[in-house]
Amino acid sequence: MLGRRIAAAALTSVAITPRALSSGAVSSGAVSSGAWTPEAIVHWAIPHSAFARGAVMSRQVMSRLVMSRQIISGVMLAGSVIRRSAISGALASAFLLSASCLSGTAQAEPVQADSAQPEPAAAAPRTEQHLSLDQARLLAAHALDTGRPALAVDVTQGLLAANSKDSMAWYLQAAAQAQLRSPDAARRAAARSYRTAADQAGKFRAAQLAAQQALAAERPTLAQIWLRRTAIHAPSAQSEIRIAEDYDRLRQINPWRFRLRSELRPSNNVNNGADSTLEVIDGVPTLGRFGPRSVALAGIVGVIDTTLTRRLQQSARRLTTLSGRAYVQRVALSSSAQAEAAALAEQSNTSVPRNSEFGSTYGDLTLNHAFAVGPAERRGSAAVGLTLGTAWYGGEKSYDLVRVSARRSWQLSSQLGLTISGSAEERLDPRSSSQDGQVFGLGLHLRRDLNNGNQMDISLALRDAQAGHVNGTSTTTTLQLTYQFSERIGPARISTGLILGQADYPQYIAGFPARFLADGRKDQSIYADINLLFEAYDYAGFAPNLRLRAGKRDSNHNRFESRDISLSLGIESTF
Repeated sequence: MLGRRIAAAALTSVAITPRALSSGAVSSGAVSSGAWTPEAIVHWAIPHSAFARGAVMSRQVMSRLVMSRQIISGVMLAGSVIRRSAISGALASAFLLSASCLSGTAQAEPVQADSAQPEPAAAAPRTEQHLSLDQARLLAAHALDTGRPALAVDVTQGLLAANSKDSMAWYLQAAAQAQLRSPDAARRAAARSYRTAADQAGKFRAAQLAAQQALAAERPTLAQIWLRRTAIHAPSAQSEIRIAEDYDRLRQINPWRFRLRSELRPSNNVNNGADSTLEVIDGVPTLGRFGPRSVALAGIVGVIDTTLTRRLQQSARRLTTLSGRAYVQRVALSSSAQAEAAALAEQSNTSVPRNSEFGSTYGDLTLNHAFAVGPAERRGSAAVGLTLGTAWYGGEKSYDLVRVSARRSWQLSSQLGLTISGSAEERLDPRSSSQDGQVFGLGLHLRRDLNNGNQMDISLALRDAQAGHVNGTSTTTTLQLTYQFSERIGPARISTGLILGQADYPQYIAGFPARFLADGRKDQSIYADINLLFEAYDYAGFAPNLRLRAGKRDSNHNRFESRDISLSLGIESTF
């Protein structure tokens, strides 16, 4: 069998015995006949990576996963790894080894002295042939190409004994383990190849193989992680598109789905406070003054919004999922806002607000069942859901909730889609009576794909809240327009939005002294934003997102009048 001892003098050769060759591990005909040409050798990588050649990968949802179609075989042997000047030496050495195996046995003949005193047969001398590292790599590659993965593993073990950071040896070993149907060992070897690769091409092919083997081991989440790493080193824009397509197929295979949105937003009104400290109702000033928690304060808002979804059941026309969501928003007041709040606290004889008082947290657990409606070509669907959640503000729980929801979607044409949704929410264990009661919602969403590839969305939302206190009872209407450009403008993909809102509180108690407002409380708001997704600067499929938002809210009670200008920086997945 193949020896793993490396010549101690220079660590530049791998010891190999003729027995490894005489056992048929390497075809002597391929060497001696000249069929093992450099042009044939370089194709070793293609058959051993399902992602590199578009191999069929049977799964419940996906029948084919093509994860790389552009690996150039010459890249595999580029640079100082394997040079053409070394090939002739490798051929000569392999030819001598195979010739010695074919011309004689691997053991010496027994020596017979005289018939009267026979001597026991002497043990056959063990001989070794030494290959250079380049020749050993070629031998391992040829073993893979001829279906001898065990030999390839032995050769790469010798290579790695000489240099544990030999990226090509790790990759050859990963390919051999893949042939041996040991996906975990193959993935680990591919991971070592990825970490030790010195160039983009080496990291790209190693990550591709690691992703393929993770999927072969039925670990689709790990496969998605490795596929995102291939996006870091993708050689072309076309490769990035194909990686995104493959990632989408992995989503269909993986029963788990994770979504993360993060945002960091400087704002001149982090607490949604009033523009003035003096209370004004219906244009008439009162004797009331606002404290430090009710006026607009500047600072930075940080948001982390995560959702983890588990697919419970799926068929051609039905899908049941269980998802959990966690939304966390925290505020850091600016130094000027802290000074302003301290002064207002002294004037009103109240405490100075802390950052934690403006933080909010929300969590829920949702069971959702979606199903197709009507003929498949119309792409109609419906869904029903049940949500259990809880909301916190300022470090204290605001309320628990139970919500039922329903949705119906129609594809009216190839370019026009319509969705109608509704919900009913019951709030439990509220902190105050104004947060008690029921909330009903109705939504209408219209999506239009334009001929130029752009997309326009129109959403209308109606919300009716019936609370245990008059200040929590209201009717709200919101209209949102969104326009998305299909083509990038410079390095960014751009979308714009406009939000118009109106809130009506039939009865409202406010003022100093407190009293019912004559016409209740009425708010009108308008906000506009522009979003820039910098896809040209993505990393592992994640790109920075910049949003500029400006708007105002007017009210007959100036406590609820505000102006907001914010610039937020976030991270968004590009596929």
